[in-house]
Amino acid sequence: MLRTLRALGLAALLTGMSLIAAPPAGADTLTPVGGGTGIIFRLQPTPEAPTSFYICTLTAVGRDSAGNLVALTNAHCFIDEQGNKLVGASVYRDTSPAGTAFAPAPIPDSRPDLQTGPIGTVTYVGTPNNLLNSGPKGLDYAVIKLDESRVAATNTVGGVTIASIGAPPANGTRMCKQGHRTGLTCAIKLGTNGIWFTHLIWTDGGDSGSPVVVGQTLVGNAWGAQHSSPILSIIDELNANGGVGAGFHLAS
Repeated sequence: MLRTLRALGLAALLTGMSLIAAPPAGADTLTPVGGGTGIIFRLQPTPEAPTSFYICTLTAVGRDSAGNLVALTNAHCFIDEQGNKLVGASVYRDTSPAGTAFAPAPIPDSRPDLQTGPIGTVTYVGTPNNLLNSGPKGLDYAVIKLDESRVAATNTVGGVTIASIGAPPANGTRMCKQGHRTGLTCAIKLGTNGIWFTHLIWTDGGDSGSPVVVGQTLVGNAWGAQHSSPILSIIDELNANGGVGAGFHLAS
């Protein structure tokens, strides 16, 4: 859940699994992806026959100022055990059904969508949260440049629709998240902790990056231990850095 546990980007071991690759989706069969879509990556030894992998959840899909279709998720998803940032990593959609708080999606059931193929490439990995260690404290976000020949943006995934972007609400306000591992869970905002805000929303391994919403307004990305980073702070940092993701706004 935190950095020492790969901050919800948990490795999973599979045995006896064989998957068959298929051509990427055509223009008339684009795969919808949005905030709450599960992703799967670091597939070893290959996406077609993995024996291990990592899973997380997309925060939102939008366009940057250059017109690129991009997705956001957590930075810690793409930092390996040696601390290397995995810029250039390929990302697949997780085809397993999303779980619930009472019946989390089993990690070994996760499968890469080989029919669609890789949906995008990691172009930026920011500073992870480092909540429980002495490392620099970051907003814990990464940018994925999506392949528009394979995917299209959707504003609704599971129980969450994202129609706008805004600031975290007042303490005590009910908020919800849509994660691939535990689906839709809701609770109140508690307060702030440095650059982050805190809440009682339940998350589990694989929910990293989940959109946190108030109604249909995206206010943050969840990364575990009942903490999230404000989406407006993430966008401000993206704009300051420039490059892919700068000028992020919702695509639909």
